[in-house]
Amino acid sequence: MKSIKLVGLFLFALNTLVFAQAPDAQAASTGTTYKLALNWLPEPQFGGFYQALIDDEFKKQGLNIEILPGGSGTPTVQMLTKGVVDFAIVSAEEILISNDKNLKNNVVGIFAAFQKNPQMIMSHESRKFKNIGDVLTNEGYLAWQKGLSYSLYLLKKYPHAKVKMVPYLGGLSQFQKDDQLSQQGFITSEPIAAGDLKIPISTFLVADEGFNPYTTVLSVRKDFNKVHPETVKKLHQAVANGWTSYLKNPDKANAYMAKLNPGMKPDTFKKSAEAQAALIQNTDGLGKMTENRWGELILQVKKLGLVKNKLKAENQFVNF
Repeated sequence: MKSIKLVGLFLFALNTLVFAQAPDAQAASTGTTYKLALNWLPEPQFGGFYQALIDDEFKKQGLNIEILPGGSGTPTVQMLTKGVVDFAIVSAEEILISNDKNLKNNVVGIFAAFQKNPQMIMSHESRKFKNIGDVLTNEGYLAWQKGLSYSLYLLKKYPHAKVKMVPYLGGLSQFQKDDQLSQQGFITSEPIAAGDLKIPISTFLVADEGFNPYTTVLSVRKDFNKVHPETVKKLHQAVANGWTSYLKNPDKANAYMAKLNPGMKPDTFKKSAEAQAALIQNTDGLGKMTENRWGELILQVKKLGLVKNKLKAENQFVNF
């Protein structure tokens, strides 16, 4: 009789433990699948995330992660704030703009893959430009998207621009035909395509002009992080492991992404991974962010009129 009571007490205690466990533990035990939205097609800028997937880094942390490829205009920050996805890839300024509009539904960055912004302006080498200032203050044409945060910053820095701005149509067809044309792009993409076409070029990073927001930032809603802190921490660790492996040898992840994005040549995957490595490395640890960088960006986007409310740098990110 005594043994039956002891067994009963044990089962009661076990049952209580199971139902009283933290939300994170419950999610893991029920096999919850979390969705991670990318803001572009599978390319090397997301290499570490796919490396974590194919190396089972997420599973090693007890997580089921579904990576959702994006495309042109994928509204990842809106998808995140509306709860369509659990995690998303955004840029630092997108976090600030979103938090300025959604004071009660904040987003925080937890891993910044790119420590240096890969956005750039590309010109023909024959123009002999030395920097973006030369591009803007000399006659010619500049194909870019007006209204982007970095374009607003550059026009404010160089208010007496002489270059004629024309719509950016994508690709290099305009650029290839007109040596007076400069265009926007990413250091990991358009210069590689220009090299394949044997076009001599000069490239200038926007970051070198003083506007350097973190990009390819893994983000989460603040309320999710509050309820599921262990899940977020485990995801961060898995992603950090993935990027560490990808930077050492990107071949496996590149081959995986190439199947998902057949429009990009295998050789381009390789060259892009090589071009981006220096922009990702961080002596303080992969993905780490600082309050000073966020504070500087807040001041910049406020001067550009992109945010109105007083945002605190320490509330925009979480380091682990």
